[in-house]
Amino acid sequence: MTDSEAPYRRIAADLRRRIADGELAPGDRVPSTRQLARDWNVALATATKVLALLHSEGLVRARPRVGTVVADRVPGREPPPAGQRPSAGRQRGGGEAELTRERIVRAGIEIADAEGLDALSMRGVAARLGVSAMSPYRYVDGREHLVLLMADAAFGEQGYPRMPPPGWRASLELTGRVLWGLHRRHPWLAGLSPLTRPLPLPNLATHADWALRALDGLGFDETEMLDLHILLYAHIQGLATHLESEARAADASGLSEQEWMDRQGPAMEAIVSSGRYPTFGSILRHFARTGYDLDLDALFELGLKFLLDGIEAEGARRLGRPPAKPTDCG
Repeated sequence: MTDSEAPYRRIAADLRRRIADGELAPGDRVPSTRQLARDWNVALATATKVLALLHSEGLVRARPRVGTVVADRVPGREPPPAGQRPSAGRQRGGGEAELTRERIVRAGIEIADAEGLDALSMRGVAARLGVSAMSPYRYVDGREHLVLLMADAAFGEQGYPRMPPPGWRASLELTGRVLWGLHRRHPWLAGLSPLTRPLPLPNLATHADWALRALDGLGFDETEMLDLHILLYAHIQGLATHLESEARAADASGLSEQEWMDRQGPAMEAIVSSGRYPTFGSILRHFARTGYDLDLDALFELGLKFLLDGIEAEGARRLGRPPAKPTDCG
């Protein structure tokens, strides 16, 4: 079988046709690697090569928390015919000699942002960069090593001002919002490791140090300070896991969040009408009239406020100060 007859090229040609015909418009999500593998009965590595090829042709791009989408067209510029565009690893004239650990890490992050961490493979990263399958191993020991490098790079994308804001609360709020923003940008971070197995990442330690400095001097001992820091991170990580799991659920079921909820209507109605759960049923009947939007950003802010209010009250008690009035974290 020639390379032009390879399955990944046939699948890419089909997607290319759908884009050209307008069936997939700019901004539309293209099938994920898992969906392509399922629909075409090919391996995930093959499906990864499909999206890598279309990405190298400028036809698709990664959109964090959405997936791979059709790229915006540039007026007057059409992508070159299949097979005539130089691969990503050779576009700048240096061939694979220009491959660096930083490029490999960035390619891995782009794949994980668009498709989830399950779609990440060393072969897929090589395909995205247009280099041989073994080339990344000259810079990265393997997938596990790559994931750690990706996580450290992601946690290092946003830091803190040289001078902290006035007051411990403002500093801890900033820690929470920075970490929430990074998990929002890279949902796969939430599934890397349980709290019981913390990752020794320098850039993650930066966030821990900032949070612990904010808690220092409030009357808590070392164990309590670390526990409070872990509670803050657990709040962020716990909510962020749903960003990734929702994307997986939508991909596996083909249903949006609202479509899935609509299908649960009869089962929910049976729970409400049973009379066995009066308070829960009353709440559901209320929202059946008014509607309810489960907003993870709002839940993050609510949880952050209650956590900081509790720290404020307990710290004031230990230091013999009157507790401050609760404030709005928003």
